[in-house]
Amino acid sequence: MEPTLPVQTPTVTFETSPDQYKHWKLTVDGAIATLAMDVKEDGGLRPNDYKLKLNSYDLAVDIELADALQRIRFEHPEVHAVLVTSLKPRIFCAGANIFMLGSSSHGFKVNFCKFTNETRLGMEDLSANSGVKMLAALNGICAGGGYELALACDEIYLVDDGSASVALPETPLLGVLPGTGGLTRVVDKRKVRRDLADAFSTLTEGVRGKRAVEWRLVDKVVAPSQFKDAITKRAQELASQSHRPDSGPGITLGPLNPVIDGDRIQYQYVLGTIDRARRVCDLTISAPETAQPTTTDEFVQAGDQAWALRAFRELDDAILRLRLNEPEIGTVLLRAVGNKQSVLDVDRALDTNRDHWLVREIINHIRRTLKRLDLTARSLFAIIEPGNAFAGTLFELAIAADRAYMLDHPDEDNTIQLSVMNAGSYPMSTGLSRLEVRFLGEPESVKKALDHDGPFDAHDAQAFGLVSFAPDDIDWEDEVRMAIEERTAFSPDALTGMEANLRFAGPETMETKIFGRLTAWQNWIFQRPNAVGERGALTVYGREGRPHFDWKRT
Repeated sequence: MEPTLPVQTPTVTFETSPDQYKHWKLTVDGAIATLAMDVKEDGGLRPNDYKLKLNSYDLAVDIELADALQRIRFEHPEVHAVLVTSLKPRIFCAGANIFMLGSSSHGFKVNFCKFTNETRLGMEDLSANSGVKMLAALNGICAGGGYELALACDEIYLVDDGSASVALPETPLLGVLPGTGGLTRVVDKRKVRRDLADAFSTLTEGVRGKRAVEWRLVDKVVAPSQFKDAITKRAQELASQSHRPDSGPGITLGPLNPVIDGDRIQYQYVLGTIDRARRVCDLTISAPETAQPTTTDEFVQAGDQAWALRAFRELDDAILRLRLNEPEIGTVLLRAVGNKQSVLDVDRALDTNRDHWLVREIINHIRRTLKRLDLTARSLFAIIEPGNAFAGTLFELAIAADRAYMLDHPDEDNTIQLSVMNAGSYPMSTGLSRLEVRFLGEPESVKKALDHDGPFDAHDAQAFGLVSFAPDDIDWEDEVRMAIEERTAFSPDALTGMEANLRFAGPETMETKIFGRLTAWQNWIFQRPNAVGERGALTVYGREGRPHFDWKRT
């Protein structure tokens, strides 16, 4: 048999809204929201190449799920718990669509897994930081990515109808891993005993009934006649634990409407410009030019047009577009421009009002966007020149970068500045702030930098360790140009591995295990002949014949 060649994926867009959903139904009844999966078979990204049968999913399904979580956060503050279930009888979710994976490029497979991981982590973030508990109501068979979706919820209820089961069959069936955090969540989150987790992860048929409870794979099994009442009662109990408001109103998340002109994408506050010859993207975020909210009432009135929300929604969208649609653009130059004081004023308002539900959600959204940047396989260089707005929240971009270059010019004002928001409001996957990770071996430097009164010029910024290099005006252009040219000449594979290892110094968490360990192994396995070769398990799945394995262990 000839090997299957990866199919070209169309340009991916990440904006959607409930009235455009094909695969999910979001309903709100008081404090309880229901996210019901009802995947349209011909509604995938490449509908002519595969059918999304049995509630299997591709990226299009997860884009809708990610949007629904955002709607719950911002548009429905009255929601205190979410039921995640299926509208298809006797099937919850068959997981990621195998034929989609088998026909996709390696890069698309990896980025698909990364986005779905971020979305599952977003579900857990909704519980941990927004006070919205999630209950998976498994009304039938739940396999692979479907069980990984359930694992991201706080609790799992399984119908006990004699056939419904949970399974992670990727290893025995496909020669790959449950790459959306399945292995990690089973042992770290569900605390399943290792030997039982080992057995479970090699059972194609999965585990059902009381054994699923005994092994901690689910929290409860319920007879079909009692299932609806049981999940409704438990959802109400979980909702009673929430600290969210008793009622709305929320704010409406409107479309971003970027203007795309060739290699340029222009949002209201974010501008991305691609130089294909250099394989570089210039990504610039602008500080606000108009008065911003200072009170909770003003934040609610501003809604999705508040700079702190709008600008980082735009940045998030730009990062995702770059990931999926521009695989050959390997270096991103991060710039922040405008009035630094306006950013510091926004930070002061965010800090003052952080106990309000909407302001809390804005801060959490900025944190998740910065994490998305951390996890993006691109070299990040911050370019700090006169007129920059690298202050407070926007300075997080500079310390998220792999390097920061700051012009030291005797005749032009070029400074950076910290704010209270740099002191831990936007922790990384490790749970530490970017300053704490930066100064892991010298924690006193964190306090020293935060205690500094006022702006840092280039000399002070380098002395305090806040920037990497501060060339003078004579050497500036040549040093920055040579650094970029050198970076783009290196092996992209080696850079991806190097950056991912260097960015996450500090303690390991479930999140860092998922991205640093599980994703890295899945990335490697996705390139191995045992999975994707001519007779690899993923290639021959659903076709005649069995996979052929190279039995050598490596």
